[in-house]
Amino acid sequence: MRLCGAPHNRKGADGLALLAKALGYDPMKGVAVVFRAKRADRVKIVAWDGSGLVLYWKRLEGPAFKWPPVIDGVMRMNAAELSALLAGMDWTRMHAPRIPQPKALA
Repeated sequence: MRLCGAPHNRKGADGLALLAKALGYDPMKGVAVVFRAKRADRVKIVAWDGSGLVLYWKRLEGPAFKWPPVIDGVMRMNAAELSALLAGMDWTRMHAPRIPQPKALA
């Protein structure tokens, strides 16, 4: 999944899919592309679900989303971090549980 910054609030699903493709990320090939608005309280996600183009839009009431840093013009997150972000949580405070090493079988 790829996150793109900049203001794209006026574009719909087709416009965002074309923009994503121009940036090198093709939603039609299984890549979910996330666009954040200039105001950090809004997000749009465009993806292909196998039968059609899907546009997810959310405006967070209250404080803004906690966005990852931009590196080379792109923000990167895994699915769990994106889920936390969309829930309005601070995804940077989430950590994977520690899994102990298995004991040797005798």
